[in-house]
Amino acid sequence: MADRLRFYMDEHVPKAVTEGLRRRGVDVITVQELGLQAAEDARHLQHAAQDGRVVFTQDADFLRLHASGIPHQGIVYAHQQTPASHILRSLMLLHDVLSPDDMVRHIEFL
Repeated sequence: MADRLRFYMDEHVPKAVTEGLRRRGVDVITVQELGLQAAEDARHLQHAAQDGRVVFTQDADFLRLHASGIPHQGIVYAHQQTPASHILRSLMLLHDVLSPDDMVRHIEFL
């Protein structure tokens, strides 16, 4: 659905989160699937933006990129110790209530 969030999963996202989202019908792509593990964070934001995807990350460097004014389609950030079950529930909630337009140049903290 074009009116639903599509996610770009950063490198260290637990596999269980990605699989859980996919089982629930969410459009998700991972850095690993794209072969971009060694890419700079700014490149990830650019790639996600070109594909209309919101980046989910546990890397605070993305918050600095946002603060520097780099355009993006949205960033969802969770601290490293956030349980996978909480991440999955929170991403599903965002997917169900926010539109892609809501997320442009916006950060959501889980």
